[in-house]
Amino acid sequence: MSSKKLRRNVFIQQIQYQFVRLFLLIAKVLPKSLIYLKVKVIFLIGFYCLKSRRELTVKNLKKVYSLTDDEAYMRAKTVYLQLSQSVAEILLMFVDRFDIDKAIENINEAKEKLAALSSNAPNGIIVITAHYSNWELAAQFLARHGLPMLAIGRIGSNKIIERKITTPFRGKYGNRAINKNNSMVAMAKTLKSGGNVGMLIDQKTSGTHSANVPFFGFDAPTTLSTASLKLKFDPLVVPISVVRKSCGKYEIYIDEPIEYKAGEIKEEKEKLVSMTAKYNQAIEHMISRDSSQWFWMHNRWKW
Repeated sequence: MSSKKLRRNVFIQQIQYQFVRLFLLIAKVLPKSLIYLKVKVIFLIGFYCLKSRRELTVKNLKKVYSLTDDEAYMRAKTVYLQLSQSVAEILLMFVDRFDIDKAIENINEAKEKLAALSSNAPNGIIVITAHYSNWELAAQFLARHGLPMLAIGRIGSNKIIERKITTPFRGKYGNRAINKNNSMVAMAKTLKSGGNVGMLIDQKTSGTHSANVPFFGFDAPTTLSTASLKLKFDPLVVPISVVRKSCGKYEIYIDEPIEYKAGEIKEEKEKLVSMTAKYNQAIEHMISRDSSQWFWMHNRWKW
């Protein structure tokens, strides 16, 4: 990149950073009800105006649940409204106006399960989850109560926002974030030392370390990394998610570890695919608790 383009890029990132910073300062003083309302309006505008994304959401819902056009349209609108509530809450979390512990209805049960897991995981834990409900709340809650993780995801393109806002927020209770493109070595080191890894495995992947694996009955490009790490280091693989209840609070689900290693299969790639199918089934079960809280606007299956 030329020096001129580099300076221009830095200038644009600075403008974006200042805009986000101003937005967060406003979020510190606005009434919470107004924040929820404004985010809801923004998402409704997006639902009505961003036709291709709305149609993809409808298409995904129709395919998986065999809904009529009208049923899928209304379900898609609910998906947008649920996501708007999660985004509003994440915004409030950024400015320390959302009490994580008070939001969890079954907090005592969850803390007991986390303590039991941590005491029985000499090879570390891989938490598998999805872009479901308020996934940032789940990550913060787990770290706050003894399960900090190396979180794998896509690092934002604005390095200033990432360094000054996003990274400090996600690392508040000990979580660490790493770009998914350079994650295998870091995950291996973390598990080898008995640490924990968090993976959102519900989005399409590409490359040699992925495969088409059934997801809600249709082949979907899925990472094989979880299965590879399970075979090599034998960590606990635990599906964890939160579900927003009608009262606005959450229930956290800490499901039983998935111990399956496909011992009946000899060929390694087939073994990894079979194990990954079990992980996808766990994500399906997670989503089915309230399907309107999943990120249906993603092109998961490449229809």
